[in-house]
Amino acid sequence: MTLAIPYGKGTLEAVLRDGLDVTVIGPGCGRGEEAAPPAAPTAGDEQAEIRRALAEPIGAPRLSELVAKATKAAIVVSDITRPCPSYRFLPALLDELAPLAPEDVAILFALGGHRAHAREEQERLVGPEVVARGVQLVDLDGAQCVPVGVTSRGTHLEVFKPYLDADLRICTGNIEYHYFAGFSGGAKAVVPGLCSYSAIRDNHGMMLAPTARSGVIDGNPVRRDIDEAGALIGIDFIFNVLLDEQKRIWRAVAGHYLEAHRAGAQAYDRRCDLRVPEAADVVIASPGGRPKDINLYQAQKTLDNVAGAVRDGGIVILVARCDEGFGQKTFEEWMCGMGTPQVLIDRIQGEFVLGGHKAAAIAGLLSRADVYLVSEFPDEVVTSMCMTPFNSVDAAVHAALAAKGDDARCLVVPHGSRVRAAEDQRASRSSAPDRGDLRATWPAAAGAKEGT
Repeated sequence: MTLAIPYGKGTLEAVLRDGLDVTVIGPGCGRGEEAAPPAAPTAGDEQAEIRRALAEPIGAPRLSELVAKATKAAIVVSDITRPCPSYRFLPALLDELAPLAPEDVAILFALGGHRAHAREEQERLVGPEVVARGVQLVDLDGAQCVPVGVTSRGTHLEVFKPYLDADLRICTGNIEYHYFAGFSGGAKAVVPGLCSYSAIRDNHGMMLAPTARSGVIDGNPVRRDIDEAGALIGIDFIFNVLLDEQKRIWRAVAGHYLEAHRAGAQAYDRRCDLRVPEAADVVIASPGGRPKDINLYQAQKTLDNVAGAVRDGGIVILVARCDEGFGQKTFEEWMCGMGTPQVLIDRIQGEFVLGGHKAAAIAGLLSRADVYLVSEFPDEVVTSMCMTPFNSVDAAVHAALAAKGDDARCLVVPHGSRVRAAEDQRASRSSAPDRGDLRATWPAAAGAKEGT
């Protein structure tokens, strides 16, 4: 069996010999009628779906009606670390806002805690047609975040002023699993997308709750806090897309920031909820290529998404180019200074730090399974992270099978950022704690909220 594993903008080949117990999780891995759309959407199909969603908003008036009362609009879009193809739907959104002059429309890039864009990156994200229309393109600037209020869970909201200055506020993005917020999309474009560092820290501190999991909305304190923040800040309309494995739009939802988002999340879950008969000895996973493997800070989500599919004592082979390295300074410091996984697990107990939280999540997996990393990191850096470096997928697979035996059960997940392991899968592993169990035992950390 020859596999093409996404890696950066291309793929790496892996050859698995005959006779292995191999399951490949590809298109149509989920449940229900939407598990496998009948055909790959064409550009025409995408545009038809975009126009349909805008014409049939869920729980809200059409944008063309909302704009009649507006003098200034803000459209929040994803940054360069996200796969969202904003350039494909922004022209249609701007058509709905036609009564406004271009200078009265600002496209705001939701950086959250990520790096700023170069102008060329901004223009590439929105596309030449949008650039030609002359609307404003503005990155989040934390120095321009102003207080808005405090959520019931104690998040002190400080929000980008250009967003607050608009009287028509539109949030866009793509819906997929998020390893502790449940799903991306919806109000997440603003929180954390357009918030100050301290507001992000307040919200993300709730990831220590055992119900803060991929694909979980009900009872998830992070998502509940985000949605409450959306009401306090104000969101007039959302436009979210669902992407297939080739990053094409197969579904779009628009309208009320909660109702439309939930409809999209349900559709995504039916298609991408990963269910296999039992956990595997060896899991080969890729985030799906660029931009999900642009750095380890983003690729970490794939480790979390497949963690429930590997047995205790098993091996995860992460195939992620990471050409921009770690992606976040604190994350880099925690990872390279790990020593042992238990060091980070102990450290997060009394020191909740953004960036450190992702390192601690990786440490939770490393405490019970080995991670082989195929990337552009130097070998010594990978070793400092308590992982094993490899320069090819084939070499990593060969080493994994040598360690686990020819009868090892293998699971291949080429698009690991798009799936989550079902809870009932974890029961097939031994009783050693997974990341969720570890979080349940961690005491409330600095920045975390009591009672969540």
